[in-house]
Amino acid sequence: MAKRGNAAGTTRGGRRWIKWIVLGPILAVFLIQLYFFVQVCWFAYFNPSSTSFMRAQLSELRAKNPDAQLKHQWVPYDRISNHLKRAVVASEDANFADHPGVDFDALERAYARNNRKHKVVGGGSTITQQLAKNLFLSGERSYLRKGQEVIIAFMLETVMSKRRILEVYLNVVEFGRGVFGAEAAARYYFRTPAANLAPAQAARLAVMLPNPRYYDVHRTTNYLVKRTSLIQRRMASAELP
Repeated sequence: MAKRGNAAGTTRGGRRWIKWIVLGPILAVFLIQLYFFVQVCWFAYFNPSSTSFMRAQLSELRAKNPDAQLKHQWVPYDRISNHLKRAVVASEDANFADHPGVDFDALERAYARNNRKHKVVGGGSTITQQLAKNLFLSGERSYLRKGQEVIIAFMLETVMSKRRILEVYLNVVEFGRGVFGAEAAARYYFRTPAANLAPAQAARLAVMLPNPRYYDVHRTTNYLVKRTSLIQRRMASAELP
């Protein structure tokens, strides 16, 4: 009887381990998503003081200079030039006002492009997805990170208005090495507040966004000049929240 009881206890113990092996990862994923959702709810009403991208870059800068500081100053939505808002929408996400956080057509095009290159070279991210990445994730290019980005993007769109998403994005997005947000960018590149950006200045800042550290150093490339001119022409049709 003792042996039979021991065997039964061992079997039950084994089943418990199997249950936790199966349920443990599911619980861990749920808790991670809950953490992100709580943070998103907080940022719907309170401005983030820093982001994942900010912290990563500050760490890089301080590895070379322990006293390094980021250039960043939060300004409310109404103190950011409408020219910059229109330029960013025209350049980064023309369907921003209409999509639910993810542009599935853009994702499909990006997936096809990645397959042709046999590596992840582009993500087809919307402004909402870029905000999700900047706030919480890293610049790593992988389908796993992209999946998490999409989930957070839906959280952002559920909790925040389009206006709030654009406000947070424009205040935290990287515009150059150590330069984050519209106000810091406007003062760094043009010595003017974000509220006073002219159309050409706004278009140039928007065009820099996909590779801001490169364009911080290379400010007069032919591509930058031509793309700036194109975005400036498109700005009038950009729909703002």
